[in-house]
Parts: sequence; C-alpha cells; structure tokens
Amino acid sequence: MTDRRAHLDSRAVVLLLACCLLWGLQQIVAKATLPSMPPMAQAAVRSLVAAAAVWAWSAWRGIPLFQRDGTGAAGLLAGLLFAGEFLCIYVGLGYTTASRLVVLLYLSPFVVAAGMPFISRAERLAPLQVGGLVLGFGAVVVAFSEGWGAAGQGQRWVGDLLAVLAAVLWGATTLAIRATRLASASAEKTLFYQLAVSAIALGVASPLAGETWPARWGAALWGSLFFQSIVVAFASYLVWFWLVRHYPATRLASFTFLTPLFGLLFGWLLLGETVTPRLVAALAGVATGIWLVNRRTVPRRD
Repeated sequence: MTDRRAHLDSRAVVLLLACCLLWGLQQIVAKATLPSMPPMAQAAVRSLVAAAAVWAWSAWRGIPLFQRDGTGAAGLLAGLLFAGEFLCIYVGLGYTTASRLVVLLYLSPFVVAAGMPFISRAERLAPLQVGGLVLGFGAVVVAFSEGWGAAGQGQRWVGDLLAVLAAVLWGATTLAIRATRLASASAEKTLFYQLAVSAIALGVASPLAGETWPARWGAALWGSLFFQSIVVAFASYLVWFWLVRHYPATRLASFTFLTPLFGLLFGWLLLGETVTPRLVAALAGVATGIWLVNRRTVPRRD
C-alpha cells in the first residue's frame, strides 16, 4: 500500500521548493541556449535524452513500459499534445522574454480546473474556485495586453500568444491523461509516452522547419541539455510524481504558484529582463487564482 501523509512535512516542502525552482529556471536556460541550438532541435534532444533516462530507470526498477494494456492511442495523443506544448514554448522564447513566458504558461492550472468537471462530476467547482478561475484568466489578459503595440517590443505578442497556447496544450495533456486509460498507468509509462512521442515529432519537425543543428557542441550547450533533460524532464518530474503519490494533491498544487515567481526572478537576475509593474500584478493574480482554485470548500479525500 502507498504510504500517504495527510499534511506536507519538511521533506515534501524542500522537494517542492526544489521542483518549483528548477521549473522556473528551465525556460531561462532554454532561452539562453537558443543562440547555440534552434528551438525545435533543442526540445527534441531534451525529450529524447529524458525518454532514454526514463527507460533506463524503469528497466532498473522493473517497471514495464512496453506491455500491451490498451494505452497506446491515449499515449500517442498525450505525446502529441506534449510535443505541441514544448514546440510553442521553445519557439515562443524567441519572441518574448522567458519571465513573461513562464507567467503566461501558468494559465495551465486554470485550463485543467475548467475542464475537469466535464470528466469527473466530483471535480465540480465551488463559487470561490470559479472566482479563482476568473482572477487567473484576468491576470493573464493583463500580462498579455502589455505585448500589444508596446514601443520597441516588436513581435513580443507572438511569443505571448505561443505561451498561452502552450498553457492550453499543457492543460489539455493533463485532461487527456485523466480522461483515458493513462489514468491507471504508471507515472513512468505516462511520462515515457510523452517524451518518446514528442522526441520523434519534434525531431521530424526540426529539419522540415529548416533548422540547422550546431556543428560543434560546446560545454555550455552540453550543460544546458543535461540540465533540461536529466535534471528537469527526468529527475524533477519523477520527484513530482512521487510527491503526488504520497501527499495530498491539492496541497501540492497550491505550491505551483512559486514557479512563475522563480521564473521572474531568474529572468531578471540571469538574463537582465525587465520586470514591469503590470507583469508583477499579473503574477500576483495568477498566484492568488491558483490558490483559490485549489481550495476545497467541502472536505474530501485527495
């Protein structure tokens, strides 16, 4: 039986903070790597290396990945949605700042919250949670509006739009997993589907889009790809899945607002990106909205 805790202990809090920090840093590292490797190629390598790591981990742990269990079609769908999400993220980073993108990307929890009642009646939203949805969407509109017609910002709105689309695809991936047989599959198999399918899809899309892969791979590029694939896409995701199995999901989800906060901080510190008052206000709205959406007005089991 799974040993579940009713509350977050110090170990869970430390692991959660580490995951949020890594997820916030991910987009900054990816943007900094764009001059060395184009976006789709970078995303394809990330997925490929992480998929290989998940396969090795599963083989060591004796977790079957290739047995027939009726999850193939759902796995393909989840993988294509995952590929679309990261295609939008990595291409979007070429148009907008990483700090803006990571804030807009956290529209995803609201997409999931809005869609879950159609999958499970037990996930119906209370009025307070509906208020959180409205607040979160409004905050994203505030952030997005800053990219329209701003002097000297060029096509930043394109990157903002891709970030919003990535958030919708991220939410759609979660909903697809919950609504199909993947809901009963192991976390490792579900993650492997997403990584393997996206590696193939993005690997094919990269040359079709005319991307040129680097002839020489320096230490900085290797380090970036190791961080993105092994540290983030493999290790942090498995830690998150472990946390979900052992701690209340709603309490875990309320911590995710820290990710855009870390993204904003790292974008300012490492890339020198401008943090505007409107973006800070949008971040506050997103964080508050996530907190409200994850509140339960009626006690029930996680």
